[in-house]
Amino acid sequence: MANDLSKMRNIGIMAHIDAGKTTTTERILFYTGKIHKIGEIDDGQATMDWMSQEQERGITICSAATTTYWKNHQINIIDTPGHVDFTAEVERSLRVLDGAVAVICAVDGVQPQTETVWKQADTFNVPRLCFMNKMDRIGADFFGSMADVNEKFGCETLALQIPIGEGADFEGVIDLLTMKELRFSAEDDGETIIESDIDGSRLDKANEWREKLVETVAGSDDSLMEIYLEGGDISIDQLKAAIRKGTINRAFVPFVMGSARHNQGVQPLIDAVIDYLPSPTDVPAAKGLKIKKDATEETTVPCDPTKMPLGLVFKIQYDREMGPLCYVRMYSGKFNSGIQLYNVNKKKRERVNRILRMHADKNEPMDSVSAGDIAVFIGLKLAQTGDTIGSEGLPVLLEEPSFPQPVISVSLEPESNSEKDKMNETLAILSREDPTFTYHEDAETGQLIISGMGELHLDVLVTRMHDDFGVKCRVGAPQVTYRESISGNASITEEYSKVLGGKENTAKITLTVESQETGSGCSYACTAKQGDAPDEIMDAIKHGIEGSFASGIKYGYPCTDLKVTVTSFEYNELTASAFAFEACAVQAFDKACNSATPILLEPVMSVDISCPKEFVGPAGSQFSQRGGTIMGQDSKSSGEVIHGSAPMEKMFGFSTNLRSATQGRASFSMEFSHFQEKVGGLEQSW
Repeated sequence: MANDLSKMRNIGIMAHIDAGKTTTTERILFYTGKIHKIGEIDDGQATMDWMSQEQERGITICSAATTTYWKNHQINIIDTPGHVDFTAEVERSLRVLDGAVAVICAVDGVQPQTETVWKQADTFNVPRLCFMNKMDRIGADFFGSMADVNEKFGCETLALQIPIGEGADFEGVIDLLTMKELRFSAEDDGETIIESDIDGSRLDKANEWREKLVETVAGSDDSLMEIYLEGGDISIDQLKAAIRKGTINRAFVPFVMGSARHNQGVQPLIDAVIDYLPSPTDVPAAKGLKIKKDATEETTVPCDPTKMPLGLVFKIQYDREMGPLCYVRMYSGKFNSGIQLYNVNKKKRERVNRILRMHADKNEPMDSVSAGDIAVFIGLKLAQTGDTIGSEGLPVLLEEPSFPQPVISVSLEPESNSEKDKMNETLAILSREDPTFTYHEDAETGQLIISGMGELHLDVLVTRMHDDFGVKCRVGAPQVTYRESISGNASITEEYSKVLGGKENTAKITLTVESQETGSGCSYACTAKQGDAPDEIMDAIKHGIEGSFASGIKYGYPCTDLKVTVTSFEYNELTASAFAFEACAVQAFDKACNSATPILLEPVMSVDISCPKEFVGPAGSQFSQRGGTIMGQDSKSSGEVIHGSAPMEKMFGFSTNLRSATQGRASFSMEFSHFQEKVGGLEQSW
């Protein structure tokens, strides 16, 4: 099924931790007939949380992929994590999705991680609709939470339903398009929807919100605006078509609601996914870089199964029996099982042994996969996250996902020498799976250092090494991963000369280093005239500089926020070599940066503390004692939220102190904000 691309939806479920993403996905799978028993996260039985750690911790770690069918439409669903430490999982999923469902808690409204995933969806221009979950909880406020979305994100909100009661009194919803009351039968897990006319006591409010809906939708569609201004009737089909168009163009965000845990409101959500979220052909064609002999040019890749094949590897997951599972989003053409394909990034050919349709940790074989679809390829040994796969006939690089740099590290030691090789193999597998997880050997101490996005992230990875791969290792205390930069500018000319194997190797380079604004990363440019210098010399200079970015200036931490420009070099074809120019570039970079006032930067975290009103004082005091700066405070129905920022190294162990000071009633979430200059020296603690 679903060669008809208009009947396909690639969607992600995104939200703050504990807003109900996985619970909502479970209900979607149940009502669409994909599963026959609803699994609960609290019991460790959720279909999509299939990893043992996800079941033990009650959180989503991996983006699980599944495919289901509803009203003759194919829906590919990716259930993304809500915890900030797994932000890369959300990032790589949104990159390949056409639409998203944002699950928002009706009690807490927009929470910190909701903001993060919303901004990520904005980056990739992903159309979305909102499901207001937990409408049956005490303190639920549909209209207040919808206003919160409007205020925080500046987007036009469109209520497709209004609630019948809220909190403990929540009975069902009023559908503003059909103007009917919908209730969900508790006798068959909400499968039967009971439809009735709107009660007289609720009619005025329903008419008021119906009028708002028509006005907002007509405002985004000229033909409907004419009918509206002339006082004519707008049919439900006309409204639906205009809501679909407005949602895809991101003119507004439609809202539906319910309680996923209590099986209320999920079928109208699935209908809304089909009615309003885009098919692969409704979104703009994917952008890519066409590789020519000596340059690249921007191009677009229309979603067409009859064209040359092209897909993006957006996730890799290791399976003990099958090896690496490469999750691929197809953008053009068709791949058959068993054929050879071309990895555009690696410039190598590889064979696809099998193609699978995934359902969480289960799968079914496919003969082929076409444009617009998502599948898993087995047998690709070279592919990494972000690689484009296709054919030599269409050498196009699809835009690679960009991932945040790790901010926390721990040392790792094998319990015995015999474990060392096994540990290194496992680390290679895990870093291929997760682009935000890196490892390296400390040049001074010889210790192995692993780095990630947070304490939970590293804890999960180390537990996986132990449980899934059987690696026995000891873990050191967490350390902050700093960055190095410069606060000034410098220019330097460096000469290199060395006799190797009886042959003289010479190079001479002049370069400048400049500081750049915070968050801009490192950049390299060459303004020198190349003259007769071959490409391998230019590549050697670039390789030397970019390698130096990673190895640091004084302390060995990666560099950031600096620009290197090679302004001139001297090339003698009798004595020049790529090795000499690379070594000369490294020495020139080192001297120039040390002359430009090197500085050490530390990661600063954005922190949100949630606590009852009476504990605001103690919670704020604990935060300030750790060098935190309080930026502001919000009042929500569930309590107070303190917003602030603090250096990461001061936040280790904060949760224990916070719980002690607030009788266990406060919680906090934090995510990386920016790097700032570290005051005082660096105490090496490896």
